[in-house]
Amino acid sequence: MGSAAADVVLGGGAPPPPAAPEITEDIGAVYREVDPASVEPNPRQPRQVFDDEALAELVHSIREFGLMQPIVVRELPGQPGKYQLVMGERRWRAAQKAGLTAVPAIVRETADDNLLRDALLENIHRVQLNPLEEASAYQQLLDEFGVTHDELASRIGRSRPLITNMIRLLRLPIAVQRRVAAGVLSAGHARALLALEAGPEAQEELAARIVAEGLSVRATEEAVTLANRADGPTPAAPRRKPIQMPGLQDVAERLSGAFDTRVTVSLGKRKGKIVVEFGSVDDLQRIVELMDQNKP
Repeated sequence: MGSAAADVVLGGGAPPPPAAPEITEDIGAVYREVDPASVEPNPRQPRQVFDDEALAELVHSIREFGLMQPIVVRELPGQPGKYQLVMGERRWRAAQKAGLTAVPAIVRETADDNLLRDALLENIHRVQLNPLEEASAYQQLLDEFGVTHDELASRIGRSRPLITNMIRLLRLPIAVQRRVAAGVLSAGHARALLALEAGPEAQEELAARIVAEGLSVRATEEAVTLANRADGPTPAAPRRKPIQMPGLQDVAERLSGAFDTRVTVSLGKRKGKIVVEFGSVDDLQRIVELMDQNKP
C-alpha cells in the first residue's frame, strides 16, 4: 500500500483502485496507511469491556494475515500526522499488540458530536456492547442531541421501544448494573428485576440469588411476581382455581417469548383469560407495537 503521500481519495473523482475499500458516502475521505502509535483512542467510545481472549485471537490473525479491514480516524487539528480514532478500537489495539508500524485507515472529517454516534453504531452492528454500555450510549446521545426517543431511533436506525427499554436498565442499582455489564445477568434478567416493586435492596438480593441458583429469566419473572403479591394489599377471598387444559402452558410460553414479558393463559368454567404483564407505560407501548406488527 502507498504512504501518506500517496493518499487515495474516496467518494469523489475517479473510483478507487480495486484493492481499496469502497466508500461513497463520505466525500473527501482518504485511504492511507498510518502508524497506530500516531492514533489516539476515541474519547467517546461507548465500549468499556474488551474480551482478552477474543483480542488475543485477533492479534494472532493480524500477525498471520495482516489487518484486513481499515480503521476509521480523523485528523487532529494543528497536529500534522496525528489522528483520533472514530471506529475500530479493537482492531487498533490488536494491531499495536501485533507490533504493526503501519495499518490501513480511512481518514475522514468527523464532527465532535458524531464521534459517539459512529462508534456506537459500529459496536451495535458487530454486537460488541454489553447491555449497560449500549444503554449508557443511548442516554448520552439523548443528552447531547436533546432529542426524544423517537427522534434518536430515527437517527441511528433502531426501534424506539428497544431504546426505551435499554435505557430503563440504568434505573437498576449500581451493584446489579455491574452484574449485567459483566455478563453474569442477561438483559432479560435485568428487565425482570426492574418490575420488582420492593425497591433497590430487594433487586440486589434477587440478583444475587439469580447468580447463586442459576435462575432462568422465566423463573426470575415468577419470583418477582410472587414478591410483588406478597408486598401488595391483603388479597381478596380465593376464587375458584382455573381449569388447567393441556396446551395452555405452551401457548403462554410462546406468547411470553413473542412479547418478551410474562404472559399467563387460564380457562374458567365459561370463559378463558390471557394476562399480559408490563413494567411501565413505555413497556406497554412496546408490547402494543409488537401486537400491531403481527396483525394480518
